[in-house]
Amino acid sequence: MFAILLSANVETFAQEVNLTWLAADAQKELGGYIPQRLKLSATKPESLKISPPALTSPLYGEIEIGLRENPGKVLVVLDEPEGKPSRLYVDTNRNGDLTDDPAPNWESKKMPARNGGETTIHIGDAPVKIGFASGEKDAKLVMYRFDKGDTARAALMDSMFYYRDYALKGELTLNGKSHRAMLVDELAMGDFRGKEGVENSGIRLLLDSNGDGKFDPRRETFDTRKPFNIGGTTWELADMTSEGKFNVIKSKETVAELKPPPNLSKGAKAIPFTAKTTDGKSVKFPDDYKGKVVMLDFWATWCGPCIVELPNVTNNYAKFNPQGFEILGISLDQPNSAVKLATFTKERNMPWAQIYDGKAWQAEIAQLYGVEGIPFMLIVDGDSGEILGSNVRGHELEPSIEQALAGKKAPK
Repeated sequence: MFAILLSANVETFAQEVNLTWLAADAQKELGGYIPQRLKLSATKPESLKISPPALTSPLYGEIEIGLRENPGKVLVVLDEPEGKPSRLYVDTNRNGDLTDDPAPNWESKKMPARNGGETTIHIGDAPVKIGFASGEKDAKLVMYRFDKGDTARAALMDSMFYYRDYALKGELTLNGKSHRAMLVDELAMGDFRGKEGVENSGIRLLLDSNGDGKFDPRRETFDTRKPFNIGGTTWELADMTSEGKFNVIKSKETVAELKPPPNLSKGAKAIPFTAKTTDGKSVKFPDDYKGKVVMLDFWATWCGPCIVELPNVTNNYAKFNPQGFEILGISLDQPNSAVKLATFTKERNMPWAQIYDGKAWQAEIAQLYGVEGIPFMLIVDGDSGEILGSNVRGHELEPSIEQALAGKKAPK
């Protein structure tokens, strides 16, 4: 639905946006989250009318969620009897009766402790009801609790944590181009108008502006109260409702565009470049790898995860190089590290070519590819430049190389 707004004698086009409610599993697409802290107390709240049977060591808390003028409260009870499994109860229907709600998921997981040994973290989820003006909607919250015996987290023993697993999802069209979009209530407030009286609303609009099927956390995420630039035009959101309906209008302000990262998903095209390798040779990528499958490997000698991954990389190189597999390393090492890099690659049996310009994170090819974390690997068809595998590592690396080489050998 489109409308035309007139303001200050300037024609501004407004698009009314209605995204679809996603009650659960938004986290699978969002990646990160902002944990919310719920203080627990041994004092029984007035909202609790009927308790679960046989509570031994209950702690109580109430999550506020809903319209900011009058948020609802979701009662949570955590029972941690000594030597017995932890139990969680959530008053999903908000009637004060904890015996008529579906049992939340609540599992114990062993993890390495900060000070050595093992610790237990309890994690689960539960559905809640958010009361919007148009009626209630189901929404899932993920909850977790640190081990009460973990001395390194003693300051958190009066708390559990939760975050939203719901969002709004759909498409948003800007300048004739459709973008996959999500509207996210990061603070799990249950009101998409966000917090009042603060600069950051707590509500984010995510736009997949490069079409790679992901949301870049830095370049494709925008606070709903601030103007943002997509495709050279500055936009802003207007008339946001508590349940996440809004208009997009062209802003009177102008802000700089954060260029989206390149689309490096499987099936996209790798970005061509020409550079000098550490042995002084010129390499033209991907043209110099005709008839081959080549892996771009962004890494550095100072990078712990890169070193952990290295035996996997060298083993796969030894196995598949005779079949037409090559690697081109892009080193993000610090300035004046050329000797260190040469020594390291020789000692670690890394005979493939390396590109190093001494600019660390600002390395030209890393900037060209929008690399913000390493190790980062791309498997590329040397003939077509097509990306055959994106950020493949660990157990995914070998089958990805094998599949890529099989595709090269298959009749066209």
